[in-house]
Amino acid sequence: MTHQTVAILEPGYATYDTERSVLAAHDINIMPVGADVAAVPALRALDPVALLVRERTVDAAVLDACPNLKVVVRYGVGVDNIDLETARLHGIYVANVPDYGAENEVSEHAVALYLAVQRRIVSRDGEVRNGAWGVGQAAMIPNREGAVLGLIGCGKIGLAAARKFRVLGFGRVVVADPYLSVEAALEAGVEQVSLDDLCRTADVISLHAPLTPETRHILDDRQIALMKPTTIVVNVSRGGLVDETALTEALTEGRIFGAGIDVFEREPVARDNPLLSAPHTIISDHAGWYSERSVAVLQGNAALEIDRVLSGKPPKSWVNPW
Repeated sequence: MTHQTVAILEPGYATYDTERSVLAAHDINIMPVGADVAAVPALRALDPVALLVRERTVDAAVLDACPNLKVVVRYGVGVDNIDLETARLHGIYVANVPDYGAENEVSEHAVALYLAVQRRIVSRDGEVRNGAWGVGQAAMIPNREGAVLGLIGCGKIGLAAARKFRVLGFGRVVVADPYLSVEAALEAGVEQVSLDDLCRTADVISLHAPLTPETRHILDDRQIALMKPTTIVVNVSRGGLVDETALTEALTEGRIFGAGIDVFEREPVARDNPLLSAPHTIISDHAGWYSERSVAVLQGNAALEIDRVLSGKPPKSWVNPW
C-alpha cells in the first residue's frame, strides 16, 4: 500500500501519537510543517490527502498546492482561517471539532481573566515584589454587588461562563445573540437585549461568538463608547471580534476599567500590538481552550474526521457542504 500523508500546519502539539493511533489502518505518514516553513512549497512536496490546522491560514494558494487533498480539519471550532468556498469548489471537505468539551476550560479562563483584572492580581504582585504594601484605596477595585454580566454569544461556552459568573454574585445576565431562541433564553435564565443595551448595562462583557463577516469588530469604537468607566471586557473567543485600536484607546484614556484578552486579530500576537502595553490589561496566549484532557480529546476527534473521509464517508462536523 502506498503511504498517504497527513500534513499538520504548526504550531501544533507536543506529540501526534493520538492521530497516528486513530489513523493506523490507513498507513498514514504524519508530517508537521513548522511555522518557520513556507506552507505552499512544503505542501506541494508532501502532496497530502489531509490537512490538520490550528491558527494558520489555509487559503486558495495552500489548497491549490495539494492536488490530492480530500479534507481539511480545524483543531477547534472556528474556521475563519480556512477558505471554505475554494475548498468547496475543489470538492475538499472542511471539518471542525466542536465537541471536544472545552467549554469548561474556556469559561474558567474567562472567569480567571476577569478576576485577575478586577482584583488587580498581576499589578499587585509586581508592586509587592517591588516593596509596596497596603496599596488599598490607592487602586480602585470595582464593586461586584448587583453586577451585570453581558454575554456576546450564548452557546455552550457562554452558558458555562454564565453559570460560573453567577457563583461570584452576578445575578443578572444579559445576552446579545440573534441565534438564541426565546425558549432557550428562558430556560437558561438570561435576558436577550440589543448589543447597544448590553454595552450600556453590563459590568463585565464576555465574548463567546464565532468570527464571521457579521461579527468582525462587533465591539468597535461606538460600542466601547457606550460602556461604563468600570466595565471589564473579556475575550476568550476570537480576536477579530474586537477593534483592538479602539479598545486600547479606551483603556489608555480610562474610559473603561480593564480587559482580559486571550485572543488577538493576528496570532502569534505582534510585539508592537498596542494591547500589550495597555493599562489594566491581562494577556494570555490563546490558552483558554487548553487542559491535558481537552487536548487529548481534540486531537483524537480531529483524527476521526480524517478517518471518516479516508473511509469514504463525509465528516461528522462538515462545515462547507455541497
